[in-house]
Amino acid sequence: MDANLQFPDQPRAELDKTIGELISHAEHVLAVQGRLRELLTATRSVIDALDIDRVLGQIVQSAMTLVGARYGALGVIDENRTLERFVHCGIPAEQVERIGPLPHGYGLLGAVIDSAETIRLAQITDDARSVGFPEHHPPMDAFLGVPILLRDEVYGNLYLTDPAAGFFTEEDEQLIQALASTAAVAIQNARLYDEARRQERLSKAFSEIATALLSSRTADVLSVVAEHVALVIPSRLVTIAVPADSENIRIAVAHGEGSADLAGTTIPAITSLAARAIESGQPIIDESHERTFLDGRILVGPGAAVPLTASGRAIGALCVFRERAESGFTRSELATIAEFSAHAGIAVSLAWARADRQRLDIIEDRARIARDLHDHVIQRLFATSLGLQALSAAIPAQSERIDEHVSELDAAIADIRTAIFTLRGRQPGAQQTRDRILAVVAELAPALFRPPRVTFSGPVDLAVTGTLADDVIAVVRESLANIARHANAQNCSVAVEVDDAGVTVTVDDDGDGLGERAGVPSGTVNLAHRAADHGGDFSIADGTDRGTRAQWRVPVTS
Repeated sequence: MDANLQFPDQPRAELDKTIGELISHAEHVLAVQGRLRELLTATRSVIDALDIDRVLGQIVQSAMTLVGARYGALGVIDENRTLERFVHCGIPAEQVERIGPLPHGYGLLGAVIDSAETIRLAQITDDARSVGFPEHHPPMDAFLGVPILLRDEVYGNLYLTDPAAGFFTEEDEQLIQALASTAAVAIQNARLYDEARRQERLSKAFSEIATALLSSRTADVLSVVAEHVALVIPSRLVTIAVPADSENIRIAVAHGEGSADLAGTTIPAITSLAARAIESGQPIIDESHERTFLDGRILVGPGAAVPLTASGRAIGALCVFRERAESGFTRSELATIAEFSAHAGIAVSLAWARADRQRLDIIEDRARIARDLHDHVIQRLFATSLGLQALSAAIPAQSERIDEHVSELDAAIADIRTAIFTLRGRQPGAQQTRDRILAVVAELAPALFRPPRVTFSGPVDLAVTGTLADDVIAVVRESLANIARHANAQNCSVAVEVDDAGVTVTVDDDGDGLGERAGVPSGTVNLAHRAADHGGDFSIADGTDRGTRAQWRVPVTS
């Protein structure tokens, strides 16, 4: 073969062109193969994840890598076709904080959702549907928005901007559409997995709450409810609030950061999410990304409040708050919060029922004690008194001492009958006048040389009520305080007697008496005024032997 053989210029040029085209085509094929391998790698990484948040983040990262985009985001929509989650990559965290709330799905983002079709733009601002960017948002040029579809159901939308080449190609669009199809399956699987885990946690939580409800040893079931809400619903703070008065709400239970300081505090109802839920009887959602408690010491994000119902009425609200800058609550999460609120309502109803049962048990015990006292104790004392009276007639030398014992027995019988009357007539849950008098005596006893002797006669709790009871308490308090300050007494007594004439309060002491004092205590003037208001009188004088007797008498209506 001739080494100097040469091709004509024209055929050679055509050959070089053909070879160049073949090389270019081969390079393109290799590039496509490389991108397909990248797509397969991205698909594998997306499918491998099961946690929903990890899946969404992996989809965005894979899409950005696949087309060389600088920024990427993925929005997941709920049943109402509004964004329930929005995951983004490429913008620094400090800049995201300056930008503020995440998008709500308007403008081009909403257009991809509404049309369920891909939108590819060389310049975002060229499209009339663009609503611009918020303050501090980085500028963006080229845009590619692809719906994430599975069997014509839209799961979300994938958004990419600012590719390295300056624009998105048709090939970029096809690759992202292929990734979006895989992403739809991954999102569906992640949702099913997330729902299965949520149901597992929910079942465990409700089981533990039911155990707490059935156990009488559980002191605070509402705290158990709040704790389990925080385990099932991602949250920063969980509270159970009840009305304190017409203008304030009290945080009865709190779980989360700062909850120890928050529990038991009150907040104005006008600014309270719980108050709105209680008033309306419906769940209330607050999408604001900053709400404060304790003068700004606790900062929370979006919140939801569900009324807590017991015996057919809203008595409080279960409130759940997210971290700041987090998204709001999904429909399933609101349903879960409502279920917990129903359990909290059951807890309150059970607590009320147990309290009623305890009161009924007390009433039954008091009725039994009253019957036993009347049928057994009084009859025995009465028989003993009759026997002593017969003995007194048989032994004249001891008749005086025996008569004294008979008198004591008669007084004991009278006191027991009064006690029986009180046991049968006492209303459960109300603080009786006797209890209030004994509480005042116990309060002032440390200031006295010895604790006072207290006696009651007649139906004190039934006859002495309302303002009359308040005045009787004031008489006892002022009289004992005067003894502690002025009498220099070692013994004192308080007697409260109710009979047909009215109420008589007698306070005796064995102190120095009025003659040794500089003057009558000024507080007794107020006691005289209190007696006069009821048509009665008050007197203070030296005792029969020594000391002082203060006596307060007022009539009572039958």
